[in-house]
Amino acid sequence: MASRQPTATGGATSSHSGPGDALAVAIIVPTLDEADGIVSALRRLRRDFPDCELIVVDGGSSDSTATLAARHARVLHSPPGRAVQMNTGAAATTAPVLWFVHADCRIEPQALGQLRTALADPAVVAGGLSLRFDRHSVGLDYLAWSSTKRARRLHQVFGDQAMFVRRDAFEALGGFPEIALMEDLELSRRLARIGRLAVLPATSTASSRRLVEHGTWSMIVFMQMLKAGYFLGVEPEKLCRHYGNGPPWRTAALTQWRRRR
Repeated sequence: MASRQPTATGGATSSHSGPGDALAVAIIVPTLDEADGIVSALRRLRRDFPDCELIVVDGGSSDSTATLAARHARVLHSPPGRAVQMNTGAAATTAPVLWFVHADCRIEPQALGQLRTALADPAVVAGGLSLRFDRHSVGLDYLAWSSTKRARRLHQVFGDQAMFVRRDAFEALGGFPEIALMEDLELSRRLARIGRLAVLPATSTASSRRLVEHGTWSMIVFMQMLKAGYFLGVEPEKLCRHYGNGPPWRTAALTQWRRRR
């Protein structure tokens, strides 16, 4: 992983564990225009995981995300892109465990104890949480269930499952590959080659907004298509553009509907 010299503002951090203390964990939160929810997210993390170092890496927000976050965490600034931001946060801490948490995910308080228990096994190099969504429907519940099963069986942990990783394994692999999309999938694939990934019973509750907006079942199919494209060698930058636009059949249908009005 390339060495970085991030700029930092504000925020208190907890001290690292000494001999005999619990395994020290740094929580790294990448942000971009998260002003509406960043304060409540950081307050929850501070309340539920008070002995963890808390780092926010802002990718150039156009709103007040960085200013608001600086009241609750150490804030770093980096170029945009989740992989770049998460690598920047990792380089700014010496904690032996790195825990990457999306700003719109709610982490169950018992997750930290389960994480430390899992990492007591030296064969475990990384892992993630069981997935939930903040709403319930047949499609959302299926996606949460299948994503957790996929992580356990195929060792594919995605960002909304709050990936954690041992620092030494993370650094040995060069951190997250700095690609536009699928950086979490690629890192988890590489980690699975050198050790075991543990999926914890504790949940990460992710926002369902984008899924509902584009149609849950459409997004399930669309995301599988994007993943297949990645495995077939499609450039991540191209996949990222498609992801940003949403399922093309939904976009086309919406355009036709608007024209008929």
